[in-house]
Amino acid sequence: MEIKNGIKCVVWDLDNTLWDGVLSEGDEVTLKPQIKEILEELDHRGILLSVASKNNIDDAMNKLKEFEIDHYFLYPQIHWEPKSKSLDAIRQSINIGMDTLLFIDDRPFELDEVKSVHATINCVHADHYQELLDHPSLIPAFITEDSVKRRLMYLEDMKRKQEEEAFSGTSEEFLKSLGMKFIISEAEEEDLKRAEELTVRTNQLNSTGRIYSYDELNHFRVSPGHKLFVCELTDKYGSYGKIGIALAELTDTHWHIKLLIMSCRVISHGVGTVLLTHIMQQAKQANKRLLADFKNTERNKMMYVSYRFSNFKEIAKAEDGFVILENDLTTIQKFPPYIELLVQ
Repeated sequence: MEIKNGIKCVVWDLDNTLWDGVLSEGDEVTLKPQIKEILEELDHRGILLSVASKNNIDDAMNKLKEFEIDHYFLYPQIHWEPKSKSLDAIRQSINIGMDTLLFIDDRPFELDEVKSVHATINCVHADHYQELLDHPSLIPAFITEDSVKRRLMYLEDMKRKQEEEAFSGTSEEFLKSLGMKFIISEAEEEDLKRAEELTVRTNQLNSTGRIYSYDELNHFRVSPGHKLFVCELTDKYGSYGKIGIALAELTDTHWHIKLLIMSCRVISHGVGTVLLTHIMQQAKQANKRLLADFKNTERNKMMYVSYRFSNFKEIAKAEDGFVILENDLTTIQKFPPYIELLVQ
C-alpha cells in the first residue's frame, strides 16, 4: 500500500468499502469490521474524513446516522457524478492540496477514474482499509490539542461561511461581526508540538518550505539570538487554534525573518499580514533593519504576495533558490479595524 506522507484527509466510498452491501440495490448493509474504531482514531489524530459515493444522498446520510458515524465526515459528496468531481469539491472546501487526500474505494474503475483526473492524489483499494492506522503517513509525530479539535474547528468554520452567505452587509461588516481576537505571544514549550506541525502541514502560506523539528524549534525558543512567535485567532464561534508562527534571527544591526507560516484556513479573514505587521513594528521600535527569507516552492505564491503587499523588496538572490527581502519600515500596514490585537 503506497501512500505519500502528509495525508490530511481520508475520503471513503460507501458501498462495499465503508460498509458491506450496495445501499441503492436494497441490500441490508452492515459496517465493515473495525470501521468505527478506525474513524475514531483517525479523527483523534487530526486527520479529516469525508465521503465520495454514488448514492442517493438522503438514503446514504440516514444510514450513516443510523450507524452513528455521520458526524465524522466533512463536506460529504453523495451523488451520481464522477468521483473525480467529488474529490475536487472536497479538496476545495477544505482548502488543501490534492496530494494530501487519500481516496479509498472497492472498485478499480473508480480508483483509475480519479487518478486519471488527479494525478497526485493517493488511492488505495478498500481491501487495505485495516492497514491504515499502522501506515506512517497517517501517524503524526505529535497529536496536539489542535489535532484533536481539527474537525470541530472545520465545523465551526462551516457555520461562519453559512452566516456570511446570509449576511446582508459588506464583507468588512461581516468580519467585524465575528468579534475576532488575534493573540500574539513568544512561544512557550507547550507550543512547540503545534509549531512543528505547522511547518509540516502548511504549504501555501509557508515562506520557505522549511520543516523544523521539535528540538530545533526549542533551540530557537530559548536562544537569546532568536524570537519564535506564535499566534492564535478566536471569534464568537470559538478558537481557530494556533494558526501561525514566525522565526526571527536577531543581530546587532537587523532582524531577519527566517520563517513565516500562516494557516490557509484563516487567510479569507484578512489576517494574513497581522503577525508580519507586529514583527515590523517590533523591529522598528528596536531600531533594526528588517530582512526576510523567501523561497518559491511552487505552492506558496500567496506568501510572496503578502510580503510584497507589506512593502518588502528583493535585495539579493542566493544560489539555493532563496530570495532575501528587506523592508525599510517607513510604511507599516495598519492592523485591520475589525480585529482586536492582544500581545502577551
